[in-house]
Amino acid sequence: GDGEDEADALFHALADRTRRDILRRVLAGEQSVSALAAKYEMSFAAVQKHVAVLEKAGLLTKRRSGREQLASGDVEAVRSVASMLLELEQVWRGRIARIDELIATDSAVEG
Repeated sequence: GDGEDEADALFHALADRTRRDILRRVLAGEQSVSALAAKYEMSFAAVQKHVAVLEKAGLLTKRRSGREQLASGDVEAVRSVASMLLELEQVWRGRIARIDELIATDSAVEG
């Protein structure tokens, strides 16, 4: 469904090291796309594409100021990623707890 597509877009956006780095920068404060591009050894167009992927996932927002495009990180979107990961962790912890129970009952039977 829709929520899953959103999750796919988020995790795809975060799967790339450069995009994670860009996100860190724009969460710290608004940055112009050209200032961001200057930080990486790749073309301006490549950085622009990374920014577009982050924007599509809702992790950053862009606004125009004169000739500059300014990007800022969306804290709410990052929080939603964190809560998704937390949810997965709880499922995982639940499984671990059940495995522990199984092991405990197993050894009780043998003893």
